[in-house]
Amino acid sequence: MSIDTATAAKVAKLARIKVEEADLPALAQEFNAILGFIEQLEEVDVKGVEPMVSVTPQRLKRREDVVTDGSQPAKVLANAPDAREGFFSVPKVVE
Repeated sequence: MSIDTATAAKVAKLARIKVEEADLPALAQEFNAILGFIEQLEEVDVKGVEPMVSVTPQRLKRREDVVTDGSQPAKVLANAPDAREGFFSVPKVVE
């Protein structure tokens, strides 16, 4: 897969990054280098390799999922800039 300057411009726009027209060929080249590295990684055989949390074997710490500090809606809503009828009130963002 190859990225051209038009695709690089589209990616920059989607990422909301201002890129000057003169810098688009260099950006496309960087994207192509990244994709080339990803293609190299796809060649590595990882069959039988277990996912790891760390380079040293360990298990994630587990804890019981219980509510330890609840039933205080008044204290929680005291932090809200606008609370109505026991809920956080937020401004409408979608028309």
